[in-house]
Amino acid sequence: MNAPEPIASALAADLAAAAETVLDAEALSFAYAGAGPTFAGVSLGIRRREIVCLLGGSGCGKSTLLRVLAGLEAPSTGQVRFLGAPQDRPHPRSALVFQQASLLPWLNVAGNAGFGLDFKHQPRIEAPARRARVQAALEAVGLQGRERAWPTELSGGQAQRVALARALAREPELLFADEPFSALDAITRAEMQALLVEVVHRWHAAVLLVTHDIDEAILVADRILLMGGRPGRVVREWTVDIDHPREDRPEAVTALRLQILAALRDSASPS
Repeated sequence: MNAPEPIASALAADLAAAAETVLDAEALSFAYAGAGPTFAGVSLGIRRREIVCLLGGSGCGKSTLLRVLAGLEAPSTGQVRFLGAPQDRPHPRSALVFQQASLLPWLNVAGNAGFGLDFKHQPRIEAPARRARVQAALEAVGLQGRERAWPTELSGGQAQRVALARALAREPELLFADEPFSALDAITRAEMQALLVEVVHRWHAAVLLVTHDIDEAILVADRILLMGGRPGRVVREWTVDIDHPREDRPEAVTALRLQILAALRDSASPS
């Protein structure tokens, strides 16, 4: 017997939503041995081609949450599902970019961009396909022609472009980024923020970006999740529907910034 129409419609909607979700986390908490919880009761989802910014003050647990979501740490409670399956280790279809580019000095730009493609848990890639991936990733971040340069010959912004290319070469469904632009000067940082939005949408990837910078979150995010409290938790969420480039819409950006600042102050106040 067929399901009643309303039930069938709801099931279809749930299946469609699941197909569009890269990562789901339910009731997560995490505590280091001998310490209280860093964060607790965190549930969230990240959809395909979506940039989600995890925003919050120092010590609220946002970087630790990213590590748990990326499979680098096991949650104390709760579960993370990546592409619909339980995750207990970093997934081959995810990639990470950190604050420091951490390039290997004995590898040139192309070597650093391809580093990790041969790791045990990565799908096996033949040499021509590997070279094509690396070249496409370097072109995406504007480093074509610099394949043979060494890390010592690169500026800070160029090194971070290589780190982004290294992540893109894995053809990730989800890119985890922990304050990747915070060490850059203001102009280079703005360039990298614009590049992140462009590349992610062009490569059909999703991003979870950890930042403490409200302006950065507003300029790049499709959604902003605000963490606060101790233990940390998600206290507010905003969908950012301001058209790009957002620098050209200062009134809308300022209005959202004021909302976030007020919520950030509230989350930092003693309960």
